[in-house]
Amino acid sequence: MQRYIMKRILQAAVTVILVSMVIFVLARLSGNPLDLLLPPEATRADREAMSEALGLNKPIITQYGIFAKNAVRGDFGKSIKWDEPAWSLVWSRFPNTLQLAVLAMSLNIGVGLTLGMYSALRPGGKLDSFGKLFALLGQSVPTFWTGIMLILILSVQLHLLPTSGKGPGLGELQGWKHLIMPAFTLGWFGMASTVRLSRSAMLDVLDSEFIKMVRIKGLPERSVIWKHALKNAAIPILTLAALQFAGLLNGSVIVEVIFAWPGMGRLAYDAVLARDFPVVQTAVFVGSTLFISANLLVDIAYAYLDPRIRYS
Repeated sequence: MQRYIMKRILQAAVTVILVSMVIFVLARLSGNPLDLLLPPEATRADREAMSEALGLNKPIITQYGIFAKNAVRGDFGKSIKWDEPAWSLVWSRFPNTLQLAVLAMSLNIGVGLTLGMYSALRPGGKLDSFGKLFALLGQSVPTFWTGIMLILILSVQLHLLPTSGKGPGLGELQGWKHLIMPAFTLGWFGMASTVRLSRSAMLDVLDSEFIKMVRIKGLPERSVIWKHALKNAAIPILTLAALQFAGLLNGSVIVEVIFAWPGMGRLAYDAVLARDFPVVQTAVFVGSTLFISANLLVDIAYAYLDPRIRYS
Protein backbone atom coordinates (compact mmCIF):
# COMPACT_ATOMS: atom_id res chain seq x y z
CA MET A 1 0.00 0.00 0.00
CA GLN A 2 2.72 2.50 0.97
CA ARG A 3 4.73 1.74 -2.15
CA TYR A 4 1.64 2.26 -4.29
CA ILE A 5 0.83 5.58 -2.62
CA MET A 6 4.38 6.86 -3.11
CA LYS A 7 4.26 5.83 -6.75
CA ARG A 8 0.96 7.65 -7.26
CA ILE A 9 2.29 10.77 -5.51
CA LEU A 10 5.29 10.78 -7.83
CA GLN A 11 3.02 10.41 -10.85
CA ALA A 12 0.86 13.24 -9.57
CA ALA A 13 3.87 15.53 -9.16
CA VAL A 14 5.05 14.82 -12.70
CA THR A 15 1.55 15.48 -14.03
CA VAL A 16 1.34 18.83 -12.27
CA ILE A 17 4.71 19.84 -13.71
CA LEU A 18 3.62 18.89 -17.22
CA VAL A 19 0.35 20.79 -16.81
CA SER A 20 2.23 23.88 -15.64
CA MET A 21 4.47 23.69 -18.71
CA VAL A 22 1.54 23.41 -21.08
CA ILE A 23 -0.43 26.29 -19.57
CA PHE A 24 2.75 28.40 -19.35
CA VAL A 25 3.24 28.08 -23.12
CA LEU A 26 -0.43 28.38 -24.08
CA ALA A 27 -0.93 31.51 -21.97
CA ARG A 28 1.83 33.25 -23.88
CA LEU A 29 0.44 32.19 -27.25
CA SER A 30 -2.72 34.16 -26.52
CA GLY A 31 -0.95 37.48 -27.11
CA ASN A 32 1.26 40.09 -25.54
CA PRO A 33 -0.11 41.67 -22.34
CA LEU A 34 1.67 44.90 -23.25
CA ASP A 35 -1.02 45.48 -25.88
CA LEU A 36 -3.56 45.77 -23.05
CA LEU A 37 -1.42 47.48 -20.44
CA LEU A 38 0.06 50.26 -22.58
CA PRO A 39 -1.88 52.93 -24.47
CA PRO A 40 -1.70 52.99 -28.30
CA GLU A 41 0.56 56.05 -28.22
CA ALA A 42 3.23 54.26 -26.14
CA THR A 43 6.71 54.47 -27.62
CA ARG A 44 9.07 51.60 -28.35
CA ALA A 45 11.13 52.58 -25.34
CA ASP A 46 8.03 52.37 -23.13
CA ARG A 47 7.27 48.87 -24.40
CA GLU A 48 10.83 47.70 -23.84
CA ALA A 49 10.89 49.11 -20.32
CA MET A 50 7.57 47.46 -19.43
CA SER A 51 8.65 44.19 -21.02
CA GLU A 52 11.85 44.18 -18.96
CA ALA A 53 9.95 45.00 -15.76
CA LEU A 54 7.60 42.05 -16.32
CA GLY A 55 10.39 39.73 -17.43
CA LEU A 56 8.83 39.21 -20.85
CA ASN A 57 12.02 40.07 -22.71
CA LYS A 58 13.71 36.81 -21.67
CA PRO A 59 13.48 33.50 -23.64
CA ILE A 60 10.42 31.47 -22.74
CA ILE A 61 12.53 28.64 -21.29
CA THR A 62 14.23 31.12 -18.98
CA GLN A 63 10.86 32.56 -18.00
CA TYR A 64 9.54 29.10 -17.11
CA GLY A 65 12.68 28.31 -15.11
CA ILE A 66 12.18 31.48 -13.06
CA PHE A 67 8.50 30.65 -12.58
CA ALA A 68 9.19 27.07 -11.47
CA LYS A 69 11.96 28.16 -9.09
CA ASN A 70 9.72 30.76 -7.45
CA ALA A 71 6.70 28.43 -7.38
CA VAL A 72 8.60 25.90 -5.27
CA ARG A 73 8.93 28.65 -2.64
CA GLY A 74 5.23 29.49 -2.94
CA ASP A 75 5.79 32.61 -5.02
CA PHE A 76 3.66 32.50 -8.18
CA GLY A 77 4.41 36.03 -9.22
CA LYS A 78 2.46 39.27 -9.10
CA SER A 79 -0.73 39.88 -11.04
CA ILE A 80 -0.22 42.10 -14.08
CA LYS A 81 -3.76 43.48 -13.95
CA TRP A 82 -4.44 43.75 -10.20
CA ASP A 83 -0.84 44.36 -9.05
CA GLU A 84 -1.23 41.85 -6.20
CA PRO A 85 0.41 38.47 -5.52
CA ALA A 86 -1.26 35.91 -7.79
CA TRP A 87 -1.49 33.32 -5.02
CA SER A 88 -3.29 35.75 -2.70
CA LEU A 89 -5.81 36.60 -5.40
CA VAL A 90 -6.61 32.97 -6.20
CA TRP A 91 -6.72 31.96 -2.53
CA SER A 92 -9.08 34.83 -1.67
CA ARG A 93 -11.54 33.60 -4.32
CA PHE A 94 -11.20 29.91 -3.51
CA PRO A 95 -13.62 29.90 -0.51
CA ASN A 96 -16.39 31.28 -2.74
CA THR A 97 -15.83 28.57 -5.34
CA LEU A 98 -15.61 25.93 -2.61
CA GLN A 99 -18.89 27.14 -1.13
CA LEU A 100 -20.59 26.84 -4.50
CA ALA A 101 -19.06 23.42 -5.21
CA VAL A 102 -20.00 21.98 -1.80
CA LEU A 103 -23.68 22.87 -2.20
CA ALA A 104 -23.68 21.61 -5.80
CA MET A 105 -22.08 18.36 -4.63
CA SER A 106 -24.60 18.05 -1.79
CA LEU A 107 -27.40 18.31 -4.34
CA ASN A 108 -25.54 15.83 -6.52
CA ILE A 109 -25.32 13.18 -3.80
CA GLY A 110 -28.61 13.93 -2.07
CA VAL A 111 -30.78 14.13 -5.17
CA GLY A 112 -28.82 12.03 -7.66
CA LEU A 113 -28.04 9.06 -5.41
CA THR A 114 -31.51 8.96 -3.82
CA LEU A 115 -33.33 9.25 -7.14
CA GLY A 116 -31.11 6.66 -8.80
CA MET A 117 -31.40 4.21 -5.93
CA TYR A 118 -35.20 4.35 -5.65
CA SER A 119 -35.51 4.20 -9.45
CA ALA A 120 -33.63 0.89 -9.35
CA LEU A 121 -35.99 -0.48 -6.69
CA ARG A 122 -39.02 -0.08 -8.98
CA PRO A 123 -37.82 -0.24 -12.61
CA GLY A 124 -40.40 1.06 -15.05
CA GLY A 125 -42.36 2.94 -12.40
CA LYS A 126 -43.26 6.62 -12.32
CA LEU A 127 -40.22 7.55 -10.24
CA ASP A 128 -37.98 5.63 -12.62
CA SER A 129 -39.47 7.45 -15.61
CA PHE A 130 -38.96 10.80 -13.88
CA GLY A 131 -35.38 9.86 -13.05
CA LYS A 132 -34.63 8.98 -16.67
CA LEU A 133 -36.12 12.27 -17.88
CA PHE A 134 -34.24 14.23 -15.22
CA ALA A 135 -30.96 12.57 -16.20
CA LEU A 136 -31.59 13.05 -19.92
CA LEU A 137 -32.25 16.77 -19.55
CA GLY A 138 -29.35 17.25 -17.14
CA GLN A 139 -26.86 15.77 -19.59
CA SER A 140 -28.37 17.40 -22.69
CA VAL A 141 -29.17 20.98 -21.74
CA PRO A 142 -26.15 23.35 -21.89
CA THR A 143 -25.10 24.85 -18.58
CA PHE A 144 -25.27 28.44 -19.81
CA TRP A 145 -28.84 27.91 -21.09
CA THR A 146 -29.93 26.44 -17.75
CA GLY A 147 -28.52 29.44 -15.88
CA ILE A 148 -30.12 31.97 -18.20
CA MET A 149 -33.53 30.24 -18.02
CA LEU A 150 -33.40 30.10 -14.21
CA ILE A 151 -32.63 33.81 -14.08
CA LEU A 152 -35.43 34.56 -16.53
CA ILE A 153 -38.06 32.49 -14.72
CA LEU A 154 -37.16 32.63 -11.02
CA SER A 155 -35.68 36.15 -10.92
CA VAL A 156 -37.16 38.24 -13.70
CA GLN A 157 -40.68 36.80 -13.88
CA LEU A 158 -41.37 35.35 -10.42
CA HIS A 159 -39.02 37.61 -8.37
CA LEU A 160 -38.15 34.70 -6.06
CA LEU A 161 -34.35 34.77 -6.21
CA PRO A 162 -31.70 37.43 -6.92
CA THR A 163 -30.23 37.44 -10.41
CA SER A 164 -26.55 37.50 -9.48
CA GLY A 165 -23.89 38.26 -6.89
CA LYS A 166 -22.82 36.54 -3.70
CA GLY A 167 -25.01 38.16 -1.09
CA PRO A 168 -24.32 38.86 2.59
CA GLY A 169 -23.25 35.31 3.52
CA LEU A 170 -24.82 31.99 4.54
CA GLY A 171 -25.68 33.29 7.99
CA GLU A 172 -28.64 35.10 6.43
CA LEU A 173 -31.48 33.90 4.23
CA GLN A 174 -30.53 36.31 1.46
CA GLY A 175 -27.12 34.66 1.21
CA TRP A 176 -28.71 31.27 0.56
CA LYS A 177 -30.99 32.79 -2.05
CA HIS A 178 -27.95 34.00 -3.99
CA LEU A 179 -26.49 30.49 -3.87
CA ILE A 180 -29.45 28.35 -4.97
CA MET A 181 -29.53 29.03 -8.72
CA PRO A 182 -25.78 28.85 -9.41
CA ALA A 183 -25.43 25.70 -7.27
CA PHE A 184 -28.25 23.91 -9.11
CA THR A 185 -26.94 25.06 -12.49
CA LEU A 186 -23.45 23.83 -11.64
CA GLY A 187 -24.63 20.53 -10.18
CA TRP A 188 -27.40 19.43 -12.57
CA PHE A 189 -25.07 17.65 -14.99
CA GLY A 190 -23.44 15.84 -12.07
CA MET A 191 -26.83 14.91 -10.61
CA ALA A 192 -27.84 13.42 -13.95
CA SER A 193 -24.67 11.33 -14.12
CA THR A 194 -25.13 10.14 -10.54
CA VAL A 195 -28.76 9.15 -11.20
CA ARG A 196 -27.78 7.01 -14.17
CA LEU A 197 -24.73 5.42 -12.55
CA SER A 198 -26.37 4.72 -9.17
CA ARG A 199 -29.43 3.22 -10.87
CA SER A 200 -27.27 0.96 -13.02
CA ALA A 201 -25.03 -0.06 -10.11
CA MET A 202 -27.99 -0.80 -7.83
CA LEU A 203 -29.71 -2.91 -10.50
CA ASP A 204 -26.56 -5.01 -10.93
CA VAL A 205 -26.13 -5.50 -7.18
CA LEU A 206 -29.80 -6.26 -6.50
CA ASP A 207 -29.67 -8.98 -9.15
CA SER A 208 -26.57 -10.60 -7.64
CA GLU A 209 -26.54 -13.94 -5.82
CA PHE A 210 -25.41 -12.62 -2.43
CA ILE A 211 -28.38 -10.22 -2.26
CA LYS A 212 -30.72 -13.13 -2.95
CA MET A 213 -29.00 -15.05 -0.15
CA VAL A 214 -29.37 -12.13 2.24
CA ARG A 215 -33.08 -11.93 1.49
CA ILE A 216 -33.45 -15.69 1.99
CA LYS A 217 -31.96 -15.28 5.46
CA GLY A 218 -34.93 -13.05 6.29
CA LEU A 219 -33.20 -9.71 6.83
CA PRO A 220 -35.47 -6.64 6.63
CA GLU A 221 -35.63 -5.04 3.19
CA ARG A 222 -34.32 -1.76 4.57
CA SER A 223 -31.20 -3.54 5.85
CA VAL A 224 -30.77 -5.34 2.52
CA ILE A 225 -30.89 -2.07 0.58
CA TRP A 226 -28.91 0.27 2.83
CA LYS A 227 -26.40 -2.06 4.47
CA HIS A 228 -25.61 -4.57 1.73
CA ALA A 229 -26.72 -3.39 -1.69
CA LEU A 230 -25.78 0.28 -1.41
CA LYS A 231 -22.35 -0.47 0.09
CA ASN A 232 -21.42 -2.71 -2.84
CA ALA A 233 -22.85 -0.29 -5.39
CA ALA A 234 -20.95 2.63 -3.85
CA ILE A 235 -17.54 1.94 -5.43
CA PRO A 236 -18.25 3.37 -8.92
CA ILE A 237 -20.38 6.10 -7.36
CA LEU A 238 -17.50 7.10 -5.08
CA THR A 239 -15.16 7.37 -8.05
CA LEU A 240 -17.62 9.53 -9.96
CA ALA A 241 -18.38 11.73 -6.93
CA ALA A 242 -14.72 12.45 -6.16
CA LEU A 243 -13.93 13.35 -9.76
CA GLN A 244 -17.11 15.40 -10.01
CA PHE A 245 -16.22 17.42 -6.93
CA ALA A 246 -12.81 18.25 -8.35
CA GLY A 247 -14.51 19.07 -11.63
CA LEU A 248 -16.95 21.38 -9.87
CA LEU A 249 -14.05 23.31 -8.37
CA ASN A 250 -12.33 23.58 -11.74
CA GLY A 251 -15.29 23.85 -14.09
CA SER A 252 -17.38 26.59 -12.55
CA VAL A 253 -16.18 29.30 -14.94
CA ILE A 254 -19.39 29.54 -16.99
CA VAL A 255 -21.65 29.48 -13.93
CA GLU A 256 -19.61 32.08 -12.07
CA VAL A 257 -19.60 34.40 -15.09
CA ILE A 258 -23.36 34.05 -15.69
CA PHE A 259 -24.28 34.68 -12.06
CA ALA A 260 -21.44 37.15 -11.37
CA TRP A 261 -20.21 34.86 -8.60
CA PRO A 262 -16.84 36.11 -7.27
CA GLY A 263 -15.06 32.78 -7.40
CA MET A 264 -11.86 31.31 -8.75
CA GLY A 265 -13.37 30.52 -12.14
CA ARG A 266 -14.46 34.07 -12.79
CA LEU A 267 -11.04 35.31 -11.67
CA ALA A 268 -9.37 32.98 -14.17
CA TYR A 269 -11.74 34.18 -16.90
CA ASP A 270 -10.91 37.83 -16.21
CA ALA A 271 -7.21 36.96 -16.07
CA VAL A 272 -7.35 35.27 -19.48
CA LEU A 273 -9.03 38.31 -21.01
CA ALA A 274 -6.34 40.54 -19.48
CA ARG A 275 -3.56 38.08 -20.45
CA ASP A 276 -2.55 38.03 -16.81
CA PHE A 277 -0.12 35.10 -16.98
CA PRO A 278 0.66 34.74 -13.25
CA VAL A 279 -3.00 34.52 -12.21
CA VAL A 280 -3.90 32.08 -15.00
CA GLN A 281 -0.96 29.84 -14.14
CA THR A 282 -1.77 29.90 -10.43
CA ALA A 283 -5.46 29.11 -10.99
CA VAL A 284 -4.63 26.19 -13.27
CA PHE A 285 -2.01 24.91 -10.86
CA VAL A 286 -4.50 24.91 -7.98
CA GLY A 287 -7.20 23.28 -10.11
CA SER A 288 -4.95 20.55 -11.48
CA THR A 289 -3.59 19.78 -8.01
CA LEU A 290 -7.12 19.39 -6.64
CA PHE A 291 -8.15 17.09 -9.49
CA ILE A 292 -5.08 14.88 -9.18
CA SER A 293 -5.46 14.74 -5.39
CA ALA A 294 -9.06 13.60 -5.82
CA ASN A 295 -7.90 10.71 -8.02
CA LEU A 296 -5.33 9.69 -5.42
CA LEU A 297 -7.82 9.75 -2.55
CA VAL A 298 -10.27 7.63 -4.54
CA ASP A 299 -7.62 4.98 -5.20
CA ILE A 300 -6.80 4.82 -1.49
CA ALA A 301 -10.46 4.68 -0.48
CA TYR A 302 -11.01 1.68 -2.76
CA ALA A 303 -8.99 -0.54 -0.43
CA TYR A 304 -11.34 0.23 2.46
CA LEU A 305 -14.56 -0.23 0.49
CA ASP A 306 -13.55 -3.41 -1.33
CA PRO A 307 -11.03 -5.70 0.43
CA ARG A 308 -10.72 -7.75 -2.79
CA ILE A 309 -8.64 -4.95 -4.30
CA ARG A 310 -4.91 -5.47 -3.91
CA TYR A 311 -2.05 -3.11 -4.74
CA SER A 312 1.27 -4.15 -6.17
